Amino acid sequence: MRLNTLLERAGYELVADDAEVTGFAIDNRKVAKGSVFGAFRGSSANGEDFIPQAIAAGAVAIVARPEAHVDGAIHIADAEPRRAFARIAAGFFRPTPRTVVAVTGTNGKTSTVEMTRQIWRMCGFSAASIGTLGVTTPDESVSTGLTTPDIATFLSNMTGLAREGVTHVAYEASSHGLSQYRNEGLPVAACAFTNLSRDHLDYHADMDAYFAAKMRLVDEVVDDGGAAVVWMDDGKSAAVAERVRRRGLKLFAVGENGDGGDGGVGIRLLSRTPTELGQELALRHDGRERTVRLPLIGAYQAANALCAAGLAIVTGGKDGPDAVQVFDAMGRLQPVRGRLERAAISRAGAPVYVDYAHTPDALEAAIAALRPHVSGRLITVFGAGGDRDTGKRGPMGAVAARGSDIAIVTDDNPRGEDPAAIRAAILAGADEGTLREVAGRREAIAAAIAEAGRGDIVLIAGKGHEQGQIHGRGDAQRIEPFDDVTVARECAA
Repeated sequence: MRLNTLLERAGYELVADDAEVTGFAIDNRKVAKGSVFGAFRGSSANGEDFIPQAIAAGAVAIVARPEAHVDGAIHIADAEPRRAFARIAAGFFRPTPRTVVAVTGTNGKTSTVEMTRQIWRMCGFSAASIGTLGVTTPDESVSTGLTTPDIATFLSNMTGLAREGVTHVAYEASSHGLSQYRNEGLPVAACAFTNLSRDHLDYHADMDAYFAAKMRLVDEVVDDGGAAVVWMDDGKSAAVAERVRRRGLKLFAVGENGDGGDGGVGIRLLSRTPTELGQELALRHDGRERTVRLPLIGAYQAANALCAAGLAIVTGGKDGPDAVQVFDAMGRLQPVRGRLERAAISRAGAPVYVDYAHTPDALEAAIAALRPHVSGRLITVFGAGGDRDTGKRGPMGAVAARGSDIAIVTDDNPRGEDPAAIRAAILAGADEGTLREVAGRREAIAAAIAEAGRGDIVLIAGKGHEQGQIHGRGDAQRIEPFDDVTVARECAA
């Protein structure tokens, strides 16, 4: 494909040397003859330092800041080179699935995109999801990856799915991905906002910056005239809804405050009744009341399922599912890997659940989800990741101590920090003696399961679906195999 064709599609000025483009790369080691190379300044490395190597490897054009030095290739200069690279690359990676939606929020993104995929599949569409779990295809196969991969990988995945016949894709839009323009370019029919709480303040300057990064999805990424599904029971929901209206998107409100006010549409949650293996939801949509028996436990699982249902409804159109099909599919949703996943039942009869909760709000939600099902004690095992937002450690300790009958502090992914120092910061968040400390994660899980009796429930929080435990940083980093579900089953046996 010719470079000027791509520039014209993206709305950029044409160049005199209309080179043939064969691909896109942001890693100079992946550059081949005919590549367009994105040279971006990062927190630990500056892609501009590798421009000579990229040109030597065959790059025909470099997307970089105006002040970057480019000699021997076309310099596509832009003050926001990541955004320019994304828009130009989007013209190269064709075709794309006809219906694409994106989900943002602190918690619930993974569950919501996966539930959206399941609902679409049960309604007869070839659907996939992209996020923390990787790329989940229509046949349920999964390839792992980052929550939001680099833009070239993201667009390449989308094209690959389209060529395989996938028509519907839901993807996670993380704050990192949005601020770094890693999910741009392709048409996005609708978005969903789940909630906002403290996270990633090691990257964003403050909560305002964190929220602003997420709102790029509403303000810029979703198509003009598209739709936004907003969970209306969060502290930031009103602010999100106002931005949706200001942008001119169709607001679809869900939750206890859904389907109400200003002539809005959505799904109102009238009541939620826990059952032995799930919950019964009383809902109102389009003037009609209906009951959905959701086979998942917890208030936040209901919230995620309703956001997913909203996405399926707003993208229905004349060829999509109707509300009746969507609500029927909700009643057949399967648990998402590492999200309140029942991993085992101990020899004493205590269920053991694994959840990805790694923020104070997420941990509180997981504890609250399990509490109605506990007739004895709730035993929580958790930790906090190293080289990440340190300010959430104390609050996580306070939440666990307040909501659990027994709370054991252990190691999560220490990375480059001293694990004992991380545990100490968590312990400092609660009254002395209310939290126990067990250094090794396997030992902590074993201790919790050994103590649990009939009527008790064990919650193992923090790592969810992850398959390894990260130690060290940089060249010294190593990942030791560790799966909470597998370890829980071994200890329970």
